[in-house]
Amino acid sequence: MSPSSSATTDLSASAHITSASLLAPTIKAWRLYLEDQGVSIHTVKAFISDLNLFAAYMPPDRAIGQISTSDMNLFLDWLQKGRGVPCSPKSLARRITSLKAFFRWLNQYGALMIDPAEKVPQKTVISPIPVVLTAAETELVLEVANKHRTGVKPDARPYALVALLLSVGIKKGECLGLHLNHLELEGSSGPFLYVRYPNPQNRYKERKIHLPESWVEAYPEYLAQYELKDRLFPWSPRRLEYLLEDLSTEAGLEKHLSFDMCRWTCALNDWQIESDRNKIRQKLGVSKIQWREISMKLEQLAR
Repeated sequence: MSPSSSATTDLSASAHITSASLLAPTIKAWRLYLEDQGVSIHTVKAFISDLNLFAAYMPPDRAIGQISTSDMNLFLDWLQKGRGVPCSPKSLARRITSLKAFFRWLNQYGALMIDPAEKVPQKTVISPIPVVLTAAETELVLEVANKHRTGVKPDARPYALVALLLSVGIKKGECLGLHLNHLELEGSSGPFLYVRYPNPQNRYKERKIHLPESWVEAYPEYLAQYELKDRLFPWSPRRLEYLLEDLSTEAGLEKHLSFDMCRWTCALNDWQIESDRNKIRQKLGVSKIQWREISMKLEQLAR
């Protein structure tokens, strides 16, 4: 038995979870299990919120062994038609996933002999295809940013920001969390950026990304102009968003340049030149589950 299976079995035994257990305390036990397994805090929050909604819908004295597939289908129908609060297709799909994960756990470790959620139809929802920059638009944006860098009053910040985003594909939150000591510019294996997280539950997202020489060349100018001490971009998210929007306006683009657009543009560029898809997934810092939808979108964008 693997360590993970052992931990789960021990948890079920210590919590005395049986088919006669009530839903609310069983959900609390599942939360402890998820946290113990190092699941993302955001995933845990979403799962537990969905299950608590289900518990509020069900009679409070209903044991988990008495919950049927029909109960779940009625709950899902209520979410869409009877609750009075709009339930988007994406939220509905996530709530189905939450039910399936919870009851699969109960079945897998013996609390339930039959998984009542197994026959609940899963609804897969793929969000709209993201907007990306073309190669020509990317060149225009970098050209405008570089003009700021080499102008009469040199300002390397626009180039430092947009060139980094387009080459490493990090999220806005990851960019805001970058510190100067996350850069390794003179290592024997080349210049790298380390993406780190203060919360250990996000350790699977941490990664090392190669930096292009063109960015490394501009970095000392940016560092000196702004006398950076700690954070790589010590401004508010909105200030940096304005900076990106200004670049797209100066470049004459109809698109509104954003952190997300830069990330997807970087991912698509990598998709078109990198045959090892797993390397792209690791560079983006996404799980294998998240990668399923992302890779489908990249395939569509590449066409």
